[in-house]
Amino acid sequence: MTAIESSLRVSIVVPVYNEEGSLDPLYRELDAALGGVEGGCEFIFVDDGSVDGSAQKIAELAEKDPRVRPIALEGNHGQSAAFDAGFRAARGEFTVTLDADLQNDPQDIPRLLAETDHADVVNGVRVNRRDTWVRRISSKLANGFRNRMTGETVTDVGCSLRAIRTSYLRRLKLYDGMHRFLPTLLKMEGARLVEIPVSHRPRRFGESKYGIRNRLFVGFVDVFAVRWMQRRAIRYRLREKP
Repeated sequence: MTAIESSLRVSIVVPVYNEEGSLDPLYRELDAALGGVEGGCEFIFVDDGSVDGSAQKIAELAEKDPRVRPIALEGNHGQSAAFDAGFRAARGEFTVTLDADLQNDPQDIPRLLAETDHADVVNGVRVNRRDTWVRRISSKLANGFRNRMTGETVTDVGCSLRAIRTSYLRRLKLYDGMHRFLPTLLKMEGARLVEIPVSHRPRRFGESKYGIRNRLFVGFVDVFAVRWMQRRAIRYRLREKP
């Protein structure tokens, strides 16, 4: 890591899939919330094979603001792949993740960063959910199932808004669907996790990409993989010299 990279405070990683309409307002909100952040920041927009004008919009933002870093995947590979590409590109001491659909509020990001004095992962917990009842129920079922199977107590694993010490992300190798287990995977690497309430706003653009089928059923096999990883993780400490 170069001296310039090590001095950067925050990397914002935003997966994008057909989110053209939300990108301008999201950029403005990120700039307003983080424009004066101590140590500087970068905005990494990862285009996951969008077929609308998202890629062009990201390129336009990058032209007018050098803090915007566009990344484009060849084809659509899903949110885990988009996050992984963003994590590998992140140069900040902390990486903040959020969705591109404007349901996460960038004004919550400084509150997340304030908690990193005593935590390595700060997970957002959405309050006053502004989703349909189907999505709220599917989210609750999926979250409860994952916690029960992994022995965790993460309140809202489905919330993409979180701040993570980037050094812990460097240790992870993500697989398809594993973004749903990020808090658990990071805790397995020794990260200290705290949770704080964050805002949740109505969807203004596009359509939800998740429902009961891909929140609960698709992750059924994945949760057993994570459970196996928890049980077979290598844990040891070197003996101190006499």
